[in-house]
Amino acid sequence: MSRDTAPPYAPRDVINAPAIKRTIESRSRERGDAADVTAWLLNHFYRHVVGNLVAPAPAVQAVESVERARRLLHPAPVSEWALARLLQTQSDAKFSDPTQSKATGTPPTTGLWWIDPQSEPLLAIEERLLEFLGSRAGTSLEGKLMRINCPQALARWEAEHAAFHAKATAGRRTSNADAVATVWQGQHGTFVELLPTHSALRAEMAYESQMMQHCLGQFSNRRALTGGYGESHAAKCEAGRLRVFSYRTSESLPHITISLKVTDDGMLDLDQIKGRQNRLPDARYRDDVCAFLNHLPTSMFDPSDGLEMGVARLASGWYNVSEL
Repeated sequence: MSRDTAPPYAPRDVINAPAIKRTIESRSRERGDAADVTAWLLNHFYRHVVGNLVAPAPAVQAVESVERARRLLHPAPVSEWALARLLQTQSDAKFSDPTQSKATGTPPTTGLWWIDPQSEPLLAIEERLLEFLGSRAGTSLEGKLMRINCPQALARWEAEHAAFHAKATAGRRTSNADAVATVWQGQHGTFVELLPTHSALRAEMAYESQMMQHCLGQFSNRRALTGGYGESHAAKCEAGRLRVFSYRTSESLPHITISLKVTDDGMLDLDQIKGRQNRLPDARYRDDVCAFLNHLPTSMFDPSDGLEMGVARLASGWYNVSEL
């Protein structure tokens, strides 16, 4: 690193840093991430969250008193170093000149922070990084992931997705009716499954990606349909670990892509719900999405994509949040 290059991770004192690392590791183990991916997340992603994550409260909160620290960490205790810092700050504030704080308009601060390891902003970044890390399999970076820090990985994800959008209008693909199977008929369209055992699975994934402008079927080798982001998703489908569905209207035009992970007991964990360019699907499709998900043996797992779209999993099934 040159002298003019800033370090990738900023220094910040986070009172629940150990819990953040444990949560990242727990999620990685539950997903069954490769060992090098888990190691990268525990190193680079963890350091990025602690040092660089910027998000509104309640995701990231300043901690300025012992009472606030105890409330945020409950039932875990406040660490000795954080407690000492907070008590010292409160003592300094007690004996400081009150006119100074009025003049500056800012209360005294310890420079301590608390970060929610389950917050939506954090999980959204983690999802992008998992796509990026998974797409490195079979490339020159496989086994060398530690050479890439988190800001670099996120920048490359952005650049690669911008390139996907630019290529989306070049060489239009067509859908293969034999590579999909109708699963459920909705009010506005039809849910079809991309058949994992069909020889045209990858071509159909590439069609879905081109029309939706996301990374599901974006292969680095567009002719052979191998490598890149598409390779990771296709390999999981072919191995029976992932099922992909497309909500299509007339002329096989996709509007929503839904992926579900196949668990060991045969249940389905909702993975992602994406509209065009990874945006939220149109709200008018919520009822159809809920009815479709209730048609499948889904688990209670309810990821951020569903909640952001406005659908939620309760014990009795999937519901449109606006109707609850």
